[in-house]
Formats: sequence, structure tokens, C-alpha cells
Amino acid sequence: MFEKGEYIIYGRNGICKIEDITHLDISGADKKKLYYVLSPLNTKGSRIYFPVDKKDANARKLVTKQEAWKLLDEIREIPQIWVANEKVREETYKQALNSCDQHQWVSIIKTLHVRRQTRLSQGKKMASTDERYLKLAEDALYSELAFVMDKDKSEMAPFIREHIEKMDEKRALL
Repeated sequence: MFEKGEYIIYGRNGICKIEDITHLDISGADKKKLYYVLSPLNTKGSRIYFPVDKKDANARKLVTKQEAWKLLDEIREIPQIWVANEKVREETYKQALNSCDQHQWVSIIKTLHVRRQTRLSQGKKMASTDERYLKLAEDALYSELAFVMDKDKSEMAPFIREHIEKMDEKRALL
């Protein structure tokens, strides 16, 4: 169970603050159930309600700063997601994105960066579906990492690249 005032990841809504845990007095809501009242950081003035006892909610605590650094250290080892079938690929990306799992988000980003380079080398543009999922995965990952590492989201892509380069240099010296 989460606590009032805590920040969590809630599905594709990203980082949300738990404003309250209460019974809802609105039509259609079970008045006996407790609900989380969430305020998404990226949508000011918006409220999300979901039952405290909802088992399949894509909700989790934010990573800690230490966990964020560990993820950055592991990026090279996180595998790409490779699906040859175009129709299955989008569903795979959607499931990975909705998982709220940063490793899955990194997999999407790595995969789509490679796909972009391949298509550009063939003189083709990146598919709009790929562009959309790349942006969604980057937004999800960079938002959370920036929040827990006290950085601006716009700094995260270059920050991650620099970190990977430093890790590569250290490995080369070993």
C-alpha cells in the first residue's frame, strides 16, 4: 500500500503524487472501497482515482537514487526487443511500455535507436509507430530518472550517454 504524499509511477500517466486515500463520494464509485487520489505531475489540475485493492494496477514506487544509478550501470547489458512481425511489434512495445518496468523502457529505447540508424542508412525514415513509442519510452524513463536524481528531464539523454561512455572507458582500461 502506498502512503499519502508519496510519489509513484502509475501506468502511462507517469509520476503521480498521492494526494489522498479516501472513500469516494461520486456516482459509480463503490462507497465502501478506499481509493488513491493521484495528481499526475505532467498533467496539472488532473486527478486519477484507483481502488487501493486493485491488484492489476500498473502502479509502483519510484526507484531510489541508488537504483537509478544501478540501472544506468546495467544499460549496456539490457537486451533489445526484436520482433520481426510489424503487427506484433507494436503490441510488444505497448506491453513493455505499460509494464512500468524501466528495464523494458530501456529495451524499447535501445531497439528503436538501432532501428532508426538502420532505416536512415537505407535512406528511409523511421516509422511513425516507432517514433511514437521511442518518445513515450524516453519520456517515461527520463522523467523518473530526472525526478529521483534531481535533474531536469532535458539533461537525461546526454547524461546517460556520458555515463555509458565513462563506463566503456573504464571497461577498456581493465
